[in-house]
Amino acid sequence: MKLTILGSGSPEAYVRRASSGYLLEIGDDKILFDCGGGVFDNLVRSGRLPSDITHLFFTHLHTDHMMDYARLVHAAWDEGAAPLKVWGPKPIARQTELLFGKEGVLSPDLIARTELAPSQQVWVARGGALPRPWPTPEVTEISPGFSFEGDGWTLESCEVPHAQPAFDCMSFSVKVRDKKFVYSGDAGICSALSEFQEDADLLVHWCYRLTLDDVHPAISKFSPTPEDIAKSAQASKVKRLLISHFRIHMDSEEGHASAKKELADHFEGPSGIAEDLEEYII
Repeated sequence: MKLTILGSGSPEAYVRRASSGYLLEIGDDKILFDCGGGVFDNLVRSGRLPSDITHLFFTHLHTDHMMDYARLVHAAWDEGAAPLKVWGPKPIARQTELLFGKEGVLSPDLIARTELAPSQQVWVARGGALPRPWPTPEVTEISPGFSFEGDGWTLESCEVPHAQPAFDCMSFSVKVRDKKFVYSGDAGICSALSEFQEDADLLVHWCYRLTLDDVHPAISKFSPTPEDIAKSAQASKVKRLLISHFRIHMDSEEGHASAKKELADHFEGPSGIAEDLEEYII
């Protein structure tokens, strides 16, 4: 397995970090977890094409985890790719219809691209055939506990506390033979995730605040610090830990030093702060 960090940031507009997005490559499969703002550009910067993505899984539907979804689908469609396979919690099917349906917000663009003669001829010149179909992502709505068998890999999910009851929030794990990757999504520390991440070769865990931060109790309850995450990973016998979803103020020299010290003090394995476009072999 090869992991590429396509987005290690938060909802904040920030030149250093795109919002959430993680690409896992296994054989010919390119599996994207979440597709927040800026992830599309980092996908292209990493040397991949939108049409390369074979599977897209959403942990939850906060916009910083799915803002580039429409852009990815549209660009892959424009390359002539097969319909993108998408899995996510409700209401991802309705959101997709509202984007790409015949009455969707993108319908004026799609009508122009499929029905106007100049656009049709551009499409034909690029090797396409008429009539040109609209983009039709293959969407499957899922709930925590969902599992999936890929080509030599297995995906599992569990529920994690974050934005309930607005929508379901999940973590995902992927296993290939004796290797295991876990992506927490946005998650508070909980027993379900502690069991889920057991013996992971690599855990990528969201970290939305530092111990130094003065935050409201409503935030602290579901937003673990680097120390909290490190202790949880150590107890679960995780082999390598990355914290991600860093906000702008956390990227100071003081913030990095504080986070890295807490990771080193409470987690015995390799650890660090995820950065956009970094790659890891699992």
